[in-house]
Amino acid sequence: MARVRFENKRVNMSKLSQFGFEPNQNGQYQFRILIMQGQFEMIIELNTDGSLNTTLTDTTTSEVYVLHLTSQAHGQFVGQVAQAYQDVLYNIEQHCYDNDVFQSTPERKLIAQVKAAYGDDLEFLWPKFPQNAVWRRSDTHKWYGALLTVTSDKLALPGATHVVTVLDLRARPEDLSMLIDGQHYLPGYHMNKKHWYSILLDDVVPLATIMDDVKVSYMLAK
Repeated sequence: MARVRFENKRVNMSKLSQFGFEPNQNGQYQFRILIMQGQFEMIIELNTDGSLNTTLTDTTTSEVYVLHLTSQAHGQFVGQVAQAYQDVLYNIEQHCYDNDVFQSTPERKLIAQVKAAYGDDLEFLWPKFPQNAVWRRSDTHKWYGALLTVTSDKLALPGATHVVTVLDLRARPEDLSMLIDGQHYLPGYHMNKKHWYSILLDDVVPLATIMDDVKVSYMLAK
């Protein structure tokens, strides 16, 4: 048995049954599938923490197969089994898990408030940058907000370098000079600094104030 955990992912229970997971006699959600033209049965069980237990069994001998998990094992057949095994896990990750990158209290509250106000979910558009996401209007498809993970030195923040999250928003060019204070309101990171600015999500700027700023950005993306 091998345990698998998807980084920065949260299981979506409502999607499990659609994919084919069923509760077993122990009350755990379980998924079974034949791979390699039926040579192996793969059994996946969901743990309470969202991780998965996987078991691969040879359907001819009923013995557990583990060579696909061993880095020392080589050969074309072992490679094919390992690829088929990984393909199943990838499909489960894509269809049964949601992105769960932003986990701090300020981030979670902001995400919930934007969802409640505008009905929009974060979109993770860049596979190479899984810790960055955007909100965009459903009518114009223009971005009105972006949550970006960045190191503090790239924002010219004082102190030791550490990882922070910023919210990028639109603003009228004539309003930017009044907004930016160099501490919590910063020039737009990775955006056109004539039209965007960044808010440092460090729980200092009140959520109500941030949502007022989001409303302005939403209207500017019309």
